Amino acid sequence: MNRKWLSLGLVAASVLALIAFGVVLEPYPYWMHIAIVAFFYAILASSWSLLAGYAGQFSFGHMAFMAIGAYTAGIFGKFIRLSTAPTGICSEIPLGNTWLVFLNAIPERGTVTGQNCLELGKAHMPVGTLIYQLPAMPGIVLGIIMGGIFGFLIGLLVLRLRRTYLALFTIGFSEILRTALNAEIDITQGPNGLELAPLFPKGVHLFGYYFSSVNKVPPYYVMLALFLVSMAVMYWLAASRFGLFIRSIREDEEAAAALGVHIVRYKVLVFVVTSMIAAAAGAVQAHYITVITPNILLIMQMSLVIAMAVIGGLESLIGAAIGAIIIEFALELLRTSFTIGPIVVEMTTWRLVFFGLLLMLTLRFWNNGLIHPIIQRLTRVGWAEEAVSRRVAMAEEME
Repeated sequence: MNRKWLSLGLVAASVLALIAFGVVLEPYPYWMHIAIVAFFYAILASSWSLLAGYAGQFSFGHMAFMAIGAYTAGIFGKFIRLSTAPTGICSEIPLGNTWLVFLNAIPERGTVTGQNCLELGKAHMPVGTLIYQLPAMPGIVLGIIMGGIFGFLIGLLVLRLRRTYLALFTIGFSEILRTALNAEIDITQGPNGLELAPLFPKGVHLFGYYFSSVNKVPPYYVMLALFLVSMAVMYWLAASRFGLFIRSIREDEEAAAALGVHIVRYKVLVFVVTSMIAAAAGAVQAHYITVITPNILLIMQMSLVIAMAVIGGLESLIGAAIGAIIIEFALELLRTSFTIGPIVVEMTTWRLVFFGLLLMLTLRFWNNGLIHPIIQRLTRVGWAEEAVSRRVAMAEEME
């Protein structure tokens, strides 16, 4: 069988299986939640694989870009409104017959605690004025844009840094961002967490059925769609000249530059692309869980993403994604404690020990991860026979 058609068949079967999986899991909200979180980590692990495995940019700031997307979406939803009449108090921009209203983050002196300028302005607004909270999509798009902007700035700053220095720089950036989010209580609510509206506050009709705002079926398909789109974009980039150039930079910057590769351009571009993908995942995930805290920036979270990519296959986008999904489900399944005679094994703690041991063994004995070799074996079925048949055909043509 032609390798191309075999690969396309495997991809199509996998997509159909993931779509059907949502129907199968619908009666089990807990496992539906785990699947959504697994897709979230799959997006992060595969995009970090593009940055580190393909481009050789070993960054610890990937979760920071995710948080930028999440907090941008949350701040947008909290402080932006549309109104059919001006408040006269808030900062606002006229848009035809409506006004874009910016709620103040810090109540003015003399006002009741918790009141914002919109609450105070309602007393002076005409009867029948309509006030709208914008849907999640504009905030998510803005979060993706902000992720790209920060990715561009960080990319410019780190383009001359390599390996250890790049890792240390991005750790510092992530910790600075986490500290700032903790300290800015008036805007981000600090350690208390910033609340967001659900993805579909009024519910949604899907496949002829109505799903409430707390039902997990719509978020499942939203996160699945984001995962599939992200994978398609990254595979397209990896197979293009962009992918060829960033791999050449990873192997030898001087040689790549001598061959005409614009080192600065492609280093910055790969940071921008992966940052926007991480920001998109963060924005959607934030609206799904409806609350975000600075704890999402703890180094443990970044380490988990890196471990998922390494175990799946650092230089394989699909390997990193599958590794993330399997590990997320495995970590949940391993929560169940068990008893061996008089000893009770608390798996809530020990599961992380086993996970760390698996990571160490992977790094020592399987440099290409555990999932990537399996994928290669499946996609290369009949490859030797196909190569032989082509050579025989060429030899017959030459005779």
